[in-house]
Amino acid sequence: MSAALTEDFIYEVLSAVEEIPKGKVASYGQIARLIGREKNARLVGKTLGISEYYGQYPCHRVVNHAGRLAPHFHEQKNLLLEEGVKFKSSTHVDMKKCQWEC
Repeated sequence: MSAALTEDFIYEVLSAVEEIPKGKVASYGQIARLIGREKNARLVGKTLGISEYYGQYPCHRVVNHAGRLAPHFHEQKNLLLEEGVKFKSSTHVDMKKCQWEC
């Protein structure tokens, strides 16, 4: 069965993202696992890219598994810094200190 970007999938992803507390981050794969779709981390990323059409969600709190920021989401770093998220480099969140334990 191939992955599909359905309305149900989109709302599952956004519901999980909404649970990430301020000052914490989750990975795309972590969100995929939370909703029972562990092989769909890329689809999670695609969903976050269109999230603005579904309302206000803290999508800036989602990074890749190594903590790297989304390349074209220029406001992401400032939003995370405002929440107290620690960085280990200019483009990578310190996942050991800031990953959401869910």
